[in-house]
Amino acid sequence: MNEEIRQKIIDDGLRPLRQGMGWKGIVWVLFLLAIMAVAAFAYGQQVRQGLVVTGMNDIYSWGIYIALFVFLVAVSLVGAIFSSILKLTNFEFRRPLTRIAELIAVGAILFAAVAIIADMGRPERLWQVFASGRLQSPIIWDVLVVNTYLVIGLLLLYVPMIPDLAYCRDQLQDIPKWKKKLYRVLALNWQDTPRQKALLHRAEKFLIILVIPVAVAIHTVTSWLFAVTHRPGWDSTAFGAYFVSGAFVAGVACVIVAMFVLRKAYGYHRYLTDKHFDYSGKLLVLLSLVYLYFNISEFLVPAYKMSEKKGALLEMLFIGEYSLVFWGAIVVGIILPALVPIFKKGRTPGVLTVLAVAVVIAHWAKRFAVVMPPMGNTLSPVQIVPSDWHVYNPTWEEIAVTAGIMAGALLAITVMARIFPVLPIRDISQGRFEETDEKDEQGRQAFELMVEQHGRQDHE
Repeated sequence: MNEEIRQKIIDDGLRPLRQGMGWKGIVWVLFLLAIMAVAAFAYGQQVRQGLVVTGMNDIYSWGIYIALFVFLVAVSLVGAIFSSILKLTNFEFRRPLTRIAELIAVGAILFAAVAIIADMGRPERLWQVFASGRLQSPIIWDVLVVNTYLVIGLLLLYVPMIPDLAYCRDQLQDIPKWKKKLYRVLALNWQDTPRQKALLHRAEKFLIILVIPVAVAIHTVTSWLFAVTHRPGWDSTAFGAYFVSGAFVAGVACVIVAMFVLRKAYGYHRYLTDKHFDYSGKLLVLLSLVYLYFNISEFLVPAYKMSEKKGALLEMLFIGEYSLVFWGAIVVGIILPALVPIFKKGRTPGVLTVLAVAVVIAHWAKRFAVVMPPMGNTLSPVQIVPSDWHVYNPTWEEIAVTAGIMAGALLAITVMARIFPVLPIRDISQGRFEETDEKDEQGRQAFELMVEQHGRQDHE
């Protein structure tokens, strides 16, 4: 193994941690903090006056907070795709993407929990959910699985990072003292001994197997929260698979956007190559087709039977007040990602990233279309209520808090990307060298030549 090439990979992985944030990064952080400050003020209004400041009521008891929660839970499943499923199936292209996916997963699931707190009318009573919760309640199932997934997600991010943290400890010198102490503590005295490597391998293998059922369970349980609620359109036995398939599409789209941003910001063109966008585009096509199937299944059956309440729901979605949101989400969030990346030009970094941004927005809208219309078609008798209760319009407080939670998730990902190596240095080194056989010798030599050329350009 060429030690010079290994050191080049280490230097590239640690370079963003040596450099300052830069004016663009500072502006980005200040922008997110400003949104969160407005959200804090709006949430203060909600705490003081109660949920009356929102557009929710006895009919629309769930609003955009729950739509955001479902969306963030969906995005969090991306860690299971790149860190577990693709690793177990030995897809080599996922190596530079695993850390990105794990950072997104942790940031998303952390603030998904915040979205639930925002939806509570009495947040100071949150502790009673843990102290007095009953397992007969689906809400307790969701609380348990969200916290379990958060713990496993943090471990899945941290455990494979231990050797990279040792690189930070040993090779980063001109950094603040708190960072040095942080790297020293988190590196757990890693010395790259055979025993340590064996323990790390077993722990990582255990986590990547464990996270798959837990990741599927978190979105399945979330779907069950809807399915056991007395609303038309939610009483579906396929709701779990419907939610999980959509979550994978949203998660892959988020990774594509993050991959493009990090490639531009950190100059990681030699690691996040056009080939990674090409493979990610193909994966997006596959997952979109699976999600399209479940969408057809979800709406074809009630459309065929066309019962009174379900017929009214389908009318709201297909030609009524939610039709623009619904069809926009279907076309932009499912059909376009299933068609555009089929063509080679559709898998180029620029085109695919624009498509991924549109897919992320469309999938948030899809969650809105899943939550809101059935709330307005209650099967329970609700009489003598104000006429405006039959319409849901989110207030500025709700919009501000929702934007603040999204900004918090993005800020968490940004901060983690500035403290920890975004590239999985050890994993990339293993993929380039330790797992290279004779058939890949030409590829290895080509990579070494590329790094040497980049090294001369950096020196000049």
